[in-house]
Amino acid sequence: MQAFSEIVQRALERKGGEEQLSALLATGIKTAAELSEISDDRYLAEMTKAIFKAGFYWKVIDHKWAGFEEAFWHFNIARCNMTSPDDLENLYQDTRIIRNGKKIDTVVRNAAMIIELSEQYGSFAKLIAEWPDDDFIGLLALLHKNGSRLGPKTCQYFLRFIGKDGFVLARDGVAALIHAGAITRNPSSKRDFKQVQQAYNIWRDETGFSNAQISRILSLSID
Repeated sequence: MQAFSEIVQRALERKGGEEQLSALLATGIKTAAELSEISDDRYLAEMTKAIFKAGFYWKVIDHKWAGFEEAFWHFNIARCNMTSPDDLENLYQDTRIIRNGKKIDTVVRNAAMIIELSEQYGSFAKLIAEWPDDDFIGLLALLHKNGSRLGPKTCQYFLRFIGKDGFVLARDGVAALIHAGAITRNPSSKRDFKQVQQAYNIWRDETGFSNAQISRILSLSID
């Protein structure tokens, strides 16, 4: 597997130098203390936004988001968890949101998940904030197992949007991982994701970069 210094060099050459590359590395990653202060409703909101954006035009979701906030009671966890069949029927017809029944149902199920995991870990925010960066795939697996429509890619974007340090395995990033010899194919199995995590951990130790910075540099190193 390539040293990360080689990957950085390719990114520098493609982007025109250190100043230009550094300007592209602003990731919006929050500290553990900042993540622990985020309320449950904001976690559910960002989770829902990532779910609705999956396979859809992101700009449409962003444009309608104020309507989502109103329709889903500003993602109040207790209220969403108590959603009745009549509430759901109304939501299925609500023009303020994207009327995808299966995705609408996830709000109820994921509100319940946040409550359940809060009971196990002290709070959902604490779970996200304190989860170790060297086991990001473990957090993805936990959310996928307990949540609704929280596949690996959706979870990666949700966690990036909320500010948790992690990676996003988009097309360029995967191509860079393959080019570097970290993996041989688009990650789909537990073994594949374990190889990705191992590569990130090695490169984090080598460089001191965060997962998000490594993810960004990888994507910038590929033509």
